[in-house]
Amino acid sequence: MSPPPHAAFRRPGVRSAALASLLALAAAGCKPVEEAKPAPIRPVRTATVALQERPVIASFTGRIEAQDQPAISFRIGGRIAERPVAMGARVQTNDLLASLDPENELNALRTSEADAAAAQSAFRQADGHFQRQSTLHARGVTSAADLDDARQARKAAQARVEAAQAQLRNAEHLVSFTTLKADAPGVVTAVGAEPGEVVAAGRMVVRLAREGGLDAVFDVPAELIRSYPQNLSVTIALALDPSVRVAGLVREVSPQADPVTRTFRVRIGLDKPPAAFRLGATVTGTVANSGKAVISIPASALISGEQTPKVWVVDPASQTIAARPVEIERADAARAVISAGLAPGDIVVTAGASLLKAGQKVRVTGTEF
Repeated sequence: MSPPPHAAFRRPGVRSAALASLLALAAAGCKPVEEAKPAPIRPVRTATVALQERPVIASFTGRIEAQDQPAISFRIGGRIAERPVAMGARVQTNDLLASLDPENELNALRTSEADAAAAQSAFRQADGHFQRQSTLHARGVTSAADLDDARQARKAAQARVEAAQAQLRNAEHLVSFTTLKADAPGVVTAVGAEPGEVVAAGRMVVRLAREGGLDAVFDVPAELIRSYPQNLSVTIALALDPSVRVAGLVREVSPQADPVTRTFRVRIGLDKPPAAFRLGATVTGTVANSGKAVISIPASALISGEQTPKVWVVDPASQTIAARPVEIERADAARAVISAGLAPGDIVVTAGASLLKAGQKVRVTGTEF
């Protein structure tokens, strides 16, 4: 017959073992829980936020050209008799640039003059006949039919006079087209034909850079064309002497990129350029934003991996950090222009931002600007 269950605890050995086990469990339950260690104080570099002038967007090299550079050409074809100007010559209004051999046009003019004289003579004869028929008809000597015939003959003669005069004017114009004259003061920048050469109508003979306006011409990358602001401040400086500079405005942007360089031609109109800005001179164009000052911080201050742009802002009293959302106007690999979220005097972390946590204490080791 087996003893009851509680009888085993009455044995001295079993009772001592059970008591020891209970004491061990009690001691384990009373062991205090270790507290979490605070985050270490990390050294960081910071920057104090301040208003700054808007940074330069870009700078390129270009050249000076005239705003108007028409290709002067003859309206008719022919053989060039003379071209008294050469490349680089300065001309005034109505100065002779080139002329064609006018023999054929002069012969046509003489023929038209003779035809006009003959038509005028025939009209005078028809007009005299009509006047006589009118007088005779008033006396009842001639018939109304004879008067009508004289009237019609006079009208036909008048029409021939008008046609002959029109032909004469055309012939005079053709003679005038054999000379090429400057329509404005300027400088010859190119020549396209030599004396003795036969040219077709419309072929460029002389390219004239008119006075009265200069452009700074640049080939600009497509990235800048897409991103440049509406209000631009463009400063054009002479490459050989950067102290010689003038303000300019965008006058024309090519709608199509160059098929080889994939850049866009931009023409900057110059406001009262100095005499040192000669045609073909090399210039440097600096494009900067205009308007109020902005807040610009190092790009390394932005917290990586965040959907909303944020920066760590340091509380100078407690030396702790807090993440603050910001709005970025423009950013590149070096700088970020902040449009909202920061104010002058804020201290932002610029190095070590990826290793920090909200509320963590930091130790400032240096500053950036």
